Amino acid sequence: MDRSDVTLERMRTFMRVAERGSLSAVARELGIGQSTVTRQLRELEEALGVSLLSRTTRRVTMTHEGSLYYANCVQILRLVEQAGEEAQGTRGAPAGTVRISCTAAFGVLHASRMIFAFQDRYPDIGIDLSLTDERIDLVREGVDIALRLGPIPDSSMKLRVLGQSRRLLVAAPDYLAVRGRPIVPQDLSGHEGIRMSNVAGSDTIVLQGPDGERHAVPFGGRLRVDHGLAARDALVAGRGIAPAHRWLVDDLVIAGRLEAILPDYSLPSVPLSMLIVPERTGIARIRLLVDFLVERIGDMPGIEKRSLADAAGG
Repeated sequence: MDRSDVTLERMRTFMRVAERGSLSAVARELGIGQSTVTRQLRELEEALGVSLLSRTTRRVTMTHEGSLYYANCVQILRLVEQAGEEAQGTRGAPAGTVRISCTAAFGVLHASRMIFAFQDRYPDIGIDLSLTDERIDLVREGVDIALRLGPIPDSSMKLRVLGQSRRLLVAAPDYLAVRGRPIVPQDLSGHEGIRMSNVAGSDTIVLQGPDGERHAVPFGGRLRVDHGLAARDALVAGRGIAPAHRWLVDDLVIAGRLEAILPDYSLPSVPLSMLIVPERTGIARIRLLVDFLVERIGDMPGIEKRSLADAAGG
């Protein structure tokens, strides 16, 4: 093996191709030509004397040797990055970029403002914010932190449960003036519902009464949307009734543009969690952002603080 040809640049290129599964995607990400990516990979493989990647017309995947080498590269480059940060730490504030993925509506209404405040405090830290409701592969997409609503399946990521997001039924005053106000859960079946097409079971509303009794009511309607901000707009426009997170509509309720329906009945809350790539937890700028978000999200209306805790292993 010619050690002089095993450079950090080539290791990083190999890792990104292994994670993205595409040479062209990595070339665009790094701002270089695809031929340069191909050359760096070829030179790394020649220096090591093994094939790291298997290439087809559709996808690039790791060989067995590539998987072993990738795991070692993660550790090596993490140590290199941390060593650099420790050296820079003697000069002052932390720097670099943190990549974060966030549930779309929550990101627009809340997380983006938190990030603005974070950058005001740490002006040398860059943020790459991606808004999506899809459950992406953090490592493959090069993301450090993800904020997600809903149950989290078993994951190799470090998990922090930030709290439980409370929900309520709401509608616009104009809608209620025309269609009437539901008095008991069964009344919902006669109303227009605004449903989320990307949420399983949105055709049924489950409520718990003040006596603890559970009510499952059919919930129909002519409008289905796949984005929280679209549901918010539809509610304000008087298109119907919808279950909504408090953080999504709290300002509209306070302003009188929406009203709470069946306030004596409660909807199941939804967990709000943070996923962190384990190999990135030791990096100072990522630790700072994690701690900042945990503090700010814990103070949000509608997030049950009593549930703030690290999940097992978190």
